[in-house]
Amino acid sequence: MTAGPSPDHHPSTRPSGPLAPFGARLRRAMDERGPLCVGIDPHASLLADWGLNDDVAGLARFTRTVVEVLGEHVAVFKPQSAFFERFGSRGLAVLETAVVEARERGALVLMDAKRGDIGSTMAAYAETYLHPDSPLFSDALTVSPYLGYGSLKPAADLARESGAGLFVLALTSNPEGAEVQRAVREDGRTLAATMLGHLAAENAGAEPLGSFGAVVGATLGDLSTFDLAINGPLLAPGIGAQGATPADLPTVFGAAAENVLPSVSRGVLKHGPDAAGLRAAADRFTEEVRTALDQAP
Repeated sequence: MTAGPSPDHHPSTRPSGPLAPFGARLRRAMDERGPLCVGIDPHASLLADWGLNDDVAGLARFTRTVVEVLGEHVAVFKPQSAFFERFGSRGLAVLETAVVEARERGALVLMDAKRGDIGSTMAAYAETYLHPDSPLFSDALTVSPYLGYGSLKPAADLARESGAGLFVLALTSNPEGAEVQRAVREDGRTLAATMLGHLAAENAGAEPLGSFGAVVGATLGDLSTFDLAINGPLLAPGIGAQGATPADLPTVFGAAAENVLPSVSRGVLKHGPDAAGLRAAADRFTEEVRTALDQAP
């Protein structure tokens, strides 16, 4: 395995033709491949567990192995941009290649970058990840709405135009998130409920699924006080190493469970670099999630 692409290697991820809306493509991928998102999170400790150095060569080998082994099996990959950015331009070149190769294998790519800003800066972030001509063009992007939901308009507009999607931070699994997300507005609604309401409006009338999703932690327990019926996907991190299990999903998501996309990272990746181990772990989580969601109300 080589050290990976050089800094000036910028593969194109431009779609060959107009894309169907992200929500429709995601629904099809989840139905055909199973409702599982595998995070690509090359922590230094995980590279070490794989017997790799914490350098660009180790990053490239790790990432390529995950994509090659699972790219034709899982519905969605979620690369965490920060773990590539820390290596500078060479790390981003690895990420660009991974995005291309994952999508060539039929997996959707959800870029976990959690971008959030205003005006022309938000527009530039959107162009980075959601414009079809960008080397980092992804099927969807995680975004932060806590400069006001309206600040996301450049990303929402470009997502619609390009057939991409957004996943908006709503009820995250980190304990610190509650002080913002569960703060109560003057109208009596929490900020999280407000964000969910905006997403429901974005997805109104979309079939079979809207393209504007929410990030809702699988570790949060019963969320029946929140209306999760946004007609869009619900990205559910926290399965595996963070303590949640597929069996928790019906309790957390209730009637909205059919649109849940659970995200697993270390729970699958710790079984590498053995290809059979990676594939077996992904298949096991997929089947456990299917079984759990079939039991949802």
